[in-house]
Amino acid sequence: MAEIFVSFDYENDRNYKYTLDMWNKNPNFLFTYDDRSSGEIQTQSVSVVKNVLSRKINEATAVIVIIGKEANKAHRDRLLIGYKNWQNYEIAKAVELEKKLIAVQINSQYEYPEELLNVSAKRIYSFSQNEIIKAIRGL
Repeated sequence: MAEIFVSFDYENDRNYKYTLDMWNKNPNFLFTYDDRSSGEIQTQSVSVVKNVLSRKINEATAVIVIIGKEANKAHRDRLLIGYKNWQNYEIAKAVELEKKLIAVQINSQYEYPEELLNVSAKRIYSFSQNEIIKAIRGL
């Protein structure tokens, strides 16, 4: 079973994360992973969020990046984060820690997060259970 961190835009794409969680819990689905994602972090402190995310990404063997419509939208705290938004931070941290990346583009029109460009990642061009399972099994 793979240890997976899921990077997603909480405001806009959490339903996709919840779908992964449902697949993981359903014994009738051929989909299992050990979720290393953080729960919602209840703080306004950028440094606390960075520490939690870094620890969770470090615990994972791979990072699934759910690429939604707002994946490249600038976050209000981007200067403190050091990246355009939290997803870009998570991708950069995964690359730094040499984690495998699985990029799941919900819609082919959606732009990749900047930090996902020019890095090695398994790319999936729709939110497809079969494709995601194959990518995880191929780790």
